[in-house]
Amino acid sequence: MAILQFKNVSKGFGNGPERTEVLKNISLDVKDGEFLAILGFSGTGKSTLMNLVAGLQTPDKGEVLFKGAPIDGPGPERGLVFQNYSLMPWLSVGGNVGLAVDAVFPKLPKSERAEKIAHYVNMVGLPHAIDRKPAELSGGMRQRVSVARALAMDPEMLLLDEPLSALDALTRANLADEIERIWQADKKTCILITNDVDEAILLADRIVPLNPDGTLAEPIPVTLARPRDRGDMNHDPVFKKLRARVTGYLMDVGIEANTRGNRLLPDVTPIHGVPAAVKEAQSGLIEERFLDFSQLHKIYPTPKGPLTVVEDFNLKVNRGEFISLIGHSGCGKSTVLTMAAGLNSISKGAIKLDGRHVEGADPERAVVFQSPSLFPWLTARENVSVGVDKVYPRASRQERQDVVEYYLERVGLADAMDKQAADMSGGMRQRVGIARAFALSPKLLLLDEPFGMLDSLTRWELQDVLMEVWSRTKVTAICVTHDVDEAILLADRVVMMTNGPQATIGKITEVDLPRPRSRKALLEHPDYYNYREQVLSFLEDYEHGKAGAPKTEPAEPIADKDAA
Repeated sequence: MAILQFKNVSKGFGNGPERTEVLKNISLDVKDGEFLAILGFSGTGKSTLMNLVAGLQTPDKGEVLFKGAPIDGPGPERGLVFQNYSLMPWLSVGGNVGLAVDAVFPKLPKSERAEKIAHYVNMVGLPHAIDRKPAELSGGMRQRVSVARALAMDPEMLLLDEPLSALDALTRANLADEIERIWQADKKTCILITNDVDEAILLADRIVPLNPDGTLAEPIPVTLARPRDRGDMNHDPVFKKLRARVTGYLMDVGIEANTRGNRLLPDVTPIHGVPAAVKEAQSGLIEERFLDFSQLHKIYPTPKGPLTVVEDFNLKVNRGEFISLIGHSGCGKSTVLTMAAGLNSISKGAIKLDGRHVEGADPERAVVFQSPSLFPWLTARENVSVGVDKVYPRASRQERQDVVEYYLERVGLADAMDKQAADMSGGMRQRVGIARAFALSPKLLLLDEPFGMLDSLTRWELQDVLMEVWSRTKVTAICVTHDVDEAILLADRVVMMTNGPQATIGKITEVDLPRPRSRKALLEHPDYYNYREQVLSFLEDYEHGKAGAPKTEPAEPIADKDAA
């Protein structure tokens, strides 16, 4: 029996020519006790749909029914967990959960109230933190408090509006497991809004993709047996087939790379001597060991003595190679990258690029950070021009503009070159950052979790953009990431780091998958999940900073060949 029904629901915002239709003719039944995942790109109306269920908004057309009655406002039977935590900072964990208990049971005796609060705090695994304030908690812990507070309302339906999106990958996975455990125990009806395909498959009975035009696609049943184990799913043919189906559908309806163009890159030479970016023959550059990390250490002084963050990091990278650097938070990935960029001093050892020691920042080494650090008052064209004007001093003004426009077109911003950075979405700003880095024609491209602040579906799109532009330049690149699929998709080799302090290379996996690569093709490649298993197994060994995790030697034969 359906506990929730959407009957031909439409919702839009604005008036006249400025009006935007967000949801169109939505019809959907949700069964009592079902776990439903709504999956879609940013801006497709997922949160609007959730607000209609929560009673925070009303439809322009159609009806949203809960147990057969129209929803006309918020109610305790529908508990909502937002993306942000919305906790009272002056109250403890118990105090925040107590607000919900008081709302439902206003006359409860003091001892029974304390028992109820403890019950819900225990459900989310926070009994040790019941007296802590939100400021003393990690992001994952704060989100657990939000879940506990929603559960304390004892709702018949739990509404989860991207509750995990602001968390790191490991915390996100752990809290997803916690949500499934709670759902299994109470069998409340759950609706999860997410942009993460794996999360939807792990948790849901059905997945409903939300199309970019505001319509719902045909629901996809998830037939995997429960409980579902992340590690085991990597070997499950049903999971692989379902993952490929959902991913393929979303890419077909939502991702348009929009990187086509007929603009030609002018034959101009940057100041540091690298020939034009798309030329295949780059004379005078070293081919093998183009980038050489040798016995690299990073040591910071502390009141308790020197702290070695990175120790004996040794890696040889050939020209044109793409390296993914992966490991848990705090393992020194970004430290290695900033040393390679010349933004962080080297404590011991050396980094050589094209036979010369790296000393200080230089435009021959372009960096793309999580946040692209654009000048908000400048347009996309002007932001890219800032670097280009300095790197190509011998080019004419028109030639420099041709370089700028070539790369902005390649990253899909042909129609937004004159848009100010302040008016752009996060994904658009990151496109400008990528264009700016490539426009410098660097010898080395360094990417520090460049898509880490974006939702997973926008990341897919920008990964495609990055691969398309990289395939034209074949610039030597290192990308720091915590995303296993991203690491494999982009790289010729995945370099895995042990936990810090004293982090070093624990394993190297060579990715022998055909290029050019697409996510859809890789998901269907027979070797893809073998590579995924190698990286996942390594990360699981070091999960939570486990003591005694194996120090795996760099993979053969690459390390041996490089050391020869």
